[in-house]
Amino acid sequence: MKLRNTPSRLSSVPQLRKVAKFGDAAGSAVQAVLKPAKALGFPYRKPTVPKGLKVPATPSRLGADFDTDWARSAPAKAARAVVTNGPVRAMVKALADPEVVGLDRLSDLERMDEPPSVIFAPNHHSHLDTGVMIVAVPEPWRSKLVVAAAADYFFDTRLKGTIAALALNAFPIDREVTGRKSSDELRRLLDTGWSLVIYPEGGRSPDGWGQDFKGGAAYLANRTGAPVVPVFIDGTGSIFGKGMKRPKPGTTKVVFGAPLHPAEGESTRRFNSRIEAAVTALGDEALTDYWTARQRAAKGTSPKLTGPEYNGWRRQWALAEHRKLGMAGQRRRQRRRWPDLG
Repeated sequence: MKLRNTPSRLSSVPQLRKVAKFGDAAGSAVQAVLKPAKALGFPYRKPTVPKGLKVPATPSRLGADFDTDWARSAPAKAARAVVTNGPVRAMVKALADPEVVGLDRLSDLERMDEPPSVIFAPNHHSHLDTGVMIVAVPEPWRSKLVVAAAADYFFDTRLKGTIAALALNAFPIDREVTGRKSSDELRRLLDTGWSLVIYPEGGRSPDGWGQDFKGGAAYLANRTGAPVVPVFIDGTGSIFGKGMKRPKPGTTKVVFGAPLHPAEGESTRRFNSRIEAAVTALGDEALTDYWTARQRAAKGTSPKLTGPEYNGWRRQWALAEHRKLGMAGQRRRQRRRWPDLG
């Protein structure tokens, strides 16, 4: 079927031509304006690269190279105080309800005219551990507390790194090997009055039992002279352990130990072993009592943080029995017991 050219269709053709001419004129005007800008070189435009020349890659600003100095400025400290004393404290109370014991062991440091910087070395089973530590650490250290955080997890994006640095005063470190730059910066922070929370295990427990300690805390103490305070956190693994999709509220217990100082000439490895033994004794104390834990520690029979040697279901069974020894770690919904009907 052949279409006929109606008067309305014929009248629209000149209008379309006018619009096309107007568009061409506008495009020419824009090109005329931008032509001088195209002729401008560096620094108004990105410099050209000669053929055959390889430009070095831009240094990464993520991971261990993430800048967190701004998080210790006065405005950031004020904002963090609001966050930690409000939402963080409320969240920790609602999810973990921590019982804190052993603060009297820090009284000698607290009574000093100028309390020294301290390295807190707790075990690590959950992301909840950092919030619990921020709430449990007493003044004068709480307000000047830096948290050593995994660079590959908390600082892999700009947004996550900014939130971690602002809310937790987190500092990025490599989990495997503490680089020279990171260790020098941590030493500077300790020397200028900041205290540090560092997890000697290097990461969260994968199965609910502890892991062997790495030497980061011992190394920093040897280099700065700062005392190491061993800490045992009981219960966070069953509330929000690694692999759990959502937290299940329960109870926790935080046990602070007596400060440890490196002996003269003591190697980092030996001091690290003493720190691990102290945290192990605190773990035994959390499940029993002070006297029983010290007797076992003196005999070298303290239950290992790493759990039994065997693997598989027997290890998980032993973990369930281990958690029944104390009230910490039991979820609130598990406290209910069936009545004894005789």
